[in-house]
Amino acid sequence: MRVKISLFSVVSAVVLSMVAVATLYPFIYMISVSLSSSVYVLRNEVSFYPRGINLDMYRMVLKDPRIWQSYINTIIYTGLGTLISLIITSMGAYALAKKEMVFRKAFTLIIVFTMFFGGGMIPTFLVVKNLGLIDTVWGMVLPGAVSTWNLLVMRTFFSAMPVELEESGRLDGLTDFGIFMRIIVPLSKAVFATIGLFYAVAMWNNFYLPLLYLRDANLFPLQVVLRNMIMAGTEASNAGGENFIVDESLKYAVIMVATVPILIVYPFLQKYFSKGVMIGAVKG
Repeated sequence: MRVKISLFSVVSAVVLSMVAVATLYPFIYMISVSLSSSVYVLRNEVSFYPRGINLDMYRMVLKDPRIWQSYINTIIYTGLGTLISLIITSMGAYALAKKEMVFRKAFTLIIVFTMFFGGGMIPTFLVVKNLGLIDTVWGMVLPGAVSTWNLLVMRTFFSAMPVELEESGRLDGLTDFGIFMRIIVPLSKAVFATIGLFYAVAMWNNFYLPLLYLRDANLFPLQVVLRNMIMAGTEASNAGGENFIVDESLKYAVIMVATVPILIVYPFLQKYFSKGVMIGAVKG
């Protein structure tokens, strides 16, 4: 049986392969440099694979107490922030998905308005400061708790739920909250996993909020410590030479240590990812 391959399939395969290579190469290069001996890095002989395996950079990173403290902080911020964001976003989205909700269109327009216009950094900072959230965990998880885009995707997902499910719940005596918790949430694992991944990645990679709202170094998340280490290394390596190479390898090692954990989470949620996004995006 002969398989007919179209020109479109060939071009698509080539383009996607180029995109994959362009996406993966920075990670491969950083891993290679961080694991290579300084001699090969100095000679610029490192590309797709490490030369002269050297784990000193990773030992330096993992022995730094700032890294472990920031890891704990980041896990707390990411876990707590994702949980709060999912609770608020899902409840708001479910309410907006109900056509019988009073002022539903008005609330939707107000929410959509925030996608294009915001109060700005200074007014937001003053609000957070007046609420006493500076130098607290809540200052990390509450100001960015809701993403308008994620809320709209969830609303669309809930809108596609069959009305008969809710009617059967009401016949069993469930309230709106009971229907949401016992019927809607169990049937919405795909969108919860997808939106949860969006929130978790954003929280894990966030350094903007910590720079604004944190003053205590013991509360810094991983990304801020990473930024400080890279800036310190850059300033210390202005003279060039071997120190520069070590600093480059150290920076890449720190970046990999900070990036790998969140990358590991994705394969476990990938099966929900496409379904959650497509269902939330096809119907408006």
